[in-house]
Amino acid sequence: MTKVALLIAAVIVNLTNAQNNNNSLLWKISGNGLSKPSYLFGTIHITCDAALSDKVKKALDNTEQLCLELDMDDANMQAQMMQGMMMKDGVTMKSLAPADDFKIVDDFLKAQLGYSAEMLTTLKPFMVSAMLYPKMLPCEAQSVETELMKIGKAQNEEVIGLETIAEQMNVFDAISYQDQMDELVKTAKSNLKRDIAEINDMLALYKTEDIEAIYDFTQKSENVMTSKYTDVMLNDRNKNWISRIDKIAKEKPTFFGVGAAHLGGEQGVVKLLRKAGYTIEPVK
Repeated sequence: MTKVALLIAAVIVNLTNAQNNNNSLLWKISGNGLSKPSYLFGTIHITCDAALSDKVKKALDNTEQLCLELDMDDANMQAQMMQGMMMKDGVTMKSLAPADDFKIVDDFLKAQLGYSAEMLTTLKPFMVSAMLYPKMLPCEAQSVETELMKIGKAQNEEVIGLETIAEQMNVFDAISYQDQMDELVKTAKSNLKRDIAEINDMLALYKTEDIEAIYDFTQKSENVMTSKYTDVMLNDRNKNWISRIDKIAKEKPTFFGVGAAHLGGEQGVVKLLRKAGYTIEPVK
């Protein structure tokens, strides 16, 4: 092949790659009866750097309200979450683990949180695991949702939620308490090392803005909370959100912020919105 032919082939490959490169955490929603576009953004709930890009800030400027997974400025949010954190039917963490494993968890939680497992034993184990997230970062934890809310409030915009606190808390009743406890035991036995490695990988992946790779990462996770319960954690919720996104977006242009893992996959929000008749375009 001549040098000219090689050059032309390289240009064609580069153009094809550019056209297929849909890596973006921010997506424009238009068509299907919308008078003005809305935007869909994949967030990460805990990070070392929650700074928003210029394209995200511009999308916030071009919309009239902020919709997150939950209405995070609801004054009753904390009280409602507390009600949903407890296991049902008298199940306790102590009843879900052999005595030696419970002792390991007890010592671990005392060291990491300053609370004994006995004090937290009625909580869903996942909720206890969530309390450990800030310990997995080498920095003071930041939240993308908090940064979005700061801008929303500065623009005097309403903050609403795609699901109720009760709906989100019920997710963790649909996931086996035993599996939740088994994962907490693994975390304690590794002294967070396994979890720190996974969250570091996720943070690096988030920066690539590759929503399909982010979704695939959850499917391959050693933590069964995501890999085994994809339908409960992601797919079922995605399906419930589509009709709600449709209604909200048709009322006024809205900036939707949901966990990035919800965007990718055949049953992700991006493809489900396309199936619902919307034009969904990555914002570069």
